[in-house]
Amino acid sequence: MATKDTSIYDANGNLINDNLFNANTGTGAGHIAYDSADYTSANAKRAEITDYIRMRLADGIVDVELDKEHYEMAIKQALLKYRQRSAGAVEESYAFLKLLPETQEYILPPEIVEVRQVYRRGIGSVTGTTASQFEPFASGYLNTYMLVAGRVGGLVNYELFVDYQKLAMKMFGGFMNYTWNRATRKLTIVRKIPYQSTGAATTDDAEACLLWLYNYKPDWHILNDYMVFPWVQEYAYSFAKRILGEARSKFASIAGPQGGTQLNGAALIAEAKEELAALEEEIKRFQDGSMPMTWVTG
Repeated sequence: MATKDTSIYDANGNLINDNLFNANTGTGAGHIAYDSADYTSANAKRAEITDYIRMRLADGIVDVELDKEHYEMAIKQALLKYRQRSAGAVEESYAFLKLLPETQEYILPPEIVEVRQVYRRGIGSVTGTTASQFEPFASGYLNTYMLVAGRVGGLVNYELFVDYQKLAMKMFGGFMNYTWNRATRKLTIVRKIPYQSTGAATTDDAEACLLWLYNYKPDWHILNDYMVFPWVQEYAYSFAKRILGEARSKFASIAGPQGGTQLNGAALIAEAKEELAALEEEIKRFQDGSMPMTWVTG
């Protein structure tokens, strides 16, 4: 699947997203209105499935060789299958998102496939990101232990301080509750960000949060990976062989000297079936260089 050749970040490194923010009122009440232009319609998806079936069954082939569109579809299906089956098709990343006043719903770019966590700045203070967001324990720790680390404090104190920060974030909103819909790409923050002290309803009133994401690797990234490219190449080859087998199965033989030539359609289909199954098994064994799952507790 091709990735849009546009940046998903603005000049300040924040994700470009759609939301309900109104510059006049700052309100984001109600459900976000989806832009139908951002989504593929059901009819277009039906047409895509029809083309897939048509070309996979070798429609349009009147000779015994494939056309250019069949080769293109084989490469496309190899990339689609890799994105579906392999963890190597996505990459872990972090991005900033501006949380606007009274706005909870955001539509993220199509490259984003999973939102793992949403982190707010500090420990979740609701007073904003200015100097008023002062955390006395952190300041006291810095003065007492970090700046004079050669005389007092130590790694144990630092570990306890980090544990304190994690607990404070859990209790006071540092880890923000959210829901993520991967089909509509809608991120709903289960909290409304208030206005700053000025009450100004402008984008300058936004608070940046940190998103822990998984996003698709672009096609060029996958095709330039020396561990993945051979798999994509072999899968496209076997998929094309399957189409060619369907085409040659249309004819028992072709005319030629001494009675003609028997075609090998059935043999090609059988070989392609075995090769595709073996390639999918390679993904299960992580031969593409992707990382297996680690131990999961709970």
